[in-house]
Amino acid sequence: MDGRDLVRSVRVFGSGGAAQGLRTVRAAWSRRRADAVGLPPRGAERARVPGAVREAEPGPGGGVIRFARSELRVAVARDGAVFWGWDGVGPEPSYALAGGCPEPDPRAVLEPDKDGGWRVVAERVTVVVSRTGAVEVCTPGGVTLRRDLPPRWWEPVGGGPARWTQRAETAPDARFFGLGARADGPRLRGGTYRLWNTGPGRRLLPGDEGPYLAMPVQLVVADAGTHLVFHDSPWDGVVTLAEGAEGAGSGHDRPATCELRMEGGPLRCWVVVGSPERVLRVWASLTGGSALPPAWALGHQLAPDDRGDEQEVRRLVAEYQGHGLPLDAVHLGVGHADRNRVFTVDRKRFPKLPVLAEELRRDGIRLVSFVDPAVRAEPGYAVFDGGGAEDVFVRGASGRRVEGLARSGTAVYPDFTDARVRAWWGAHYEERLGEGFTGFWHEMDEPVAFAAFGDNTLPRSARHALEGRGGDHREAHNVYALCMARAAHESLRTLAPGERPFVVSRSGWAGSQRHGGVWAGEVPAGWPGLRASLSLVLGLGLSGVPYAGPDAGGHAGDPSPELSLRRLQLHAYLPLFRTRSGAGGEPWERGAAVREHVRAALLERRRLLPYFMTLAHLSRRTGAPYVRPLWWGAPQDRELRDCEDAFLLGDCLLVAPVLEPGRDRRTVRLPRGRWYDTATGRAYEGPGRAVVEAPLSRIPVLARAGAVLPVRGADGGVELEVWAPGRGRTGGGVVARDLGEGRDVSDCRDADDGRDATVIERYVARRQGGRVVVRPHGAEGEPPYPVRVRGLFGS
Repeated sequence: MDGRDLVRSVRVFGSGGAAQGLRTVRAAWSRRRADAVGLPPRGAERARVPGAVREAEPGPGGGVIRFARSELRVAVARDGAVFWGWDGVGPEPSYALAGGCPEPDPRAVLEPDKDGGWRVVAERVTVVVSRTGAVEVCTPGGVTLRRDLPPRWWEPVGGGPARWTQRAETAPDARFFGLGARADGPRLRGGTYRLWNTGPGRRLLPGDEGPYLAMPVQLVVADAGTHLVFHDSPWDGVVTLAEGAEGAGSGHDRPATCELRMEGGPLRCWVVVGSPERVLRVWASLTGGSALPPAWALGHQLAPDDRGDEQEVRRLVAEYQGHGLPLDAVHLGVGHADRNRVFTVDRKRFPKLPVLAEELRRDGIRLVSFVDPAVRAEPGYAVFDGGGAEDVFVRGASGRRVEGLARSGTAVYPDFTDARVRAWWGAHYEERLGEGFTGFWHEMDEPVAFAAFGDNTLPRSARHALEGRGGDHREAHNVYALCMARAAHESLRTLAPGERPFVVSRSGWAGSQRHGGVWAGEVPAGWPGLRASLSLVLGLGLSGVPYAGPDAGGHAGDPSPELSLRRLQLHAYLPLFRTRSGAGGEPWERGAAVREHVRAALLERRRLLPYFMTLAHLSRRTGAPYVRPLWWGAPQDRELRDCEDAFLLGDCLLVAPVLEPGRDRRTVRLPRGRWYDTATGRAYEGPGRAVVEAPLSRIPVLARAGAVLPVRGADGGVELEVWAPGRGRTGGGVVARDLGEGRDVSDCRDADDGRDATVIERYVARRQGGRVVVRPHGAEGEPPYPVRVRGLFGS
């Protein structure tokens, strides 16, 4: 917080901005004073490296290799995931892992290597440790995928957590993806990326230092293979990436490099090797399957302006229904609360909220409530008084409760790293359910001091339980939102066992998908916001968080009708599809043509709901994201690796959004195979480029030849849309027959244990003469759904 923030506050808040800015400045100074007193000064530091290897001791899945000044624990799990931890640390405790440490591979063998080093040989991977502490991860054929150089620690002479640095080298052609929600991806080029959850104080822009959700998870794709690497430390840090260069046969290749600098925490790492599909499957088995959203959460959701009241919500819903615009959920933000206080209702503006919720539910529309971790420090406010009596709020190093500046004023914050506090907080969702809310949207849960400034609200010296281990906010900050989502998800499973919990959070960490999805905030109102939206969702999906999406529009700006349409057309194919009321005007206020184009996009989203539900079930079981990069099935294709303006929706569809103004056609890079334009039926052959029509009424969407898609038919039931395979070829698809909205098991390691009400059906499509035949996989007979074949006469 500095003078520039004070000036910004005047712009944001108008005449009251200066006073608000001064309060924020005082809060920032208070945090810094608390840290100056509560954290020990670093003082002189002593550098340390592992030193020379001394001995090795075999153990389950690998063993322990001892060096002069450290020891390295290496273990390979049954599924091929590799773990290593320096200074003897193990995989636990960890907020990322679900269900504990995976079972080690009993066939993995620790044996001497050349030049005095050691290696762990397993079926899927070989780990080579040099005599100075460098770690190489190789394929079974001996191809090196990454080489981590010996780490370096900086330890305070007077004691305390050590900073550390880990530098790694990968193939010269490698491309980096992941690191959570990044607006400047999905391919992460050379640069520095911070690992500290924060709000930028405005809509996300490419190059912002800290995103809402950062996690040290990278997916590295090269000709030699794909691997995922996760450094399991939630402390503040930065990742510096540098892409490599090939010497064009000269032998002077420059490897791609990744350097991770962390302010503390254990130096431990997981690496998974294989195809992108296998890597994400193993990652999901480590961190837990994604929470299955209720069916309505895969439809169109609307966030009205916070200044509206009960009647304004009714008016908006009536307008949507009157114009034939599908709507599945309405989100009420902080404006519906009494003086911005969480778990309250402003009865003047929403006098009969349960009645409104019931009216909406009869129309198939659910009501979603904001939830903010900030509890206004106001005696007489039930949540504050109850929390004080239960001693649930974060305290500083002095033992006093920490107070921060929130939208509701001076606030205190629950310590979600304490199971007792999570249970106390989760019980408050019963009040929300009683008001008629079905879902919950966690906002400002990084936590940040105020949305307009993006400063952290808790000092780094604040104390946290950390599941009984004890520690401070330096370790707890990045997992704060994850623990808050866990509190809500676990409570809702008990309070409303007949419905799947719906929790979306603005922030989180590795493993957040177990407890819900991610609302990726607001993106810029201009054309760059379209690329940012796509980047955020792709990056989160490749980091293990499949159900995500930013708002299609924001409060500020006056986008053109063309931009509004192109933005909505893109977001209609993202997992979390939420629009904001007033972002450039309501659809019916921009003319008949715009209204009809919006209606077409919303109707297409509704038609694809069975396909989205199938993708949700598959994602929970396999870890595969809904939204995938074009290289998903062909990571060795370098041109696809560098393509960032289109994406795959599952295995069947390719979506090519229009990202620039004034375009009525665009070039699309196609993966191998035949692809049909779903609007015109025209066939294109890949790999290669194709120029496709992109009128203002739609964006290009292509279907893979042979695809079998479950879609919503005219009668509201499921039907199979089959795109004809080429001559002599077959195709297929999957249908998740969802038998109920009841409790799922997404927080278990094995999400597919038979306790969820879902049947996965597989179908095969074959070309027989002049027709296409669809049959259940491995069975005879006809599918139990109507079948509609498309593309037959165009092929």
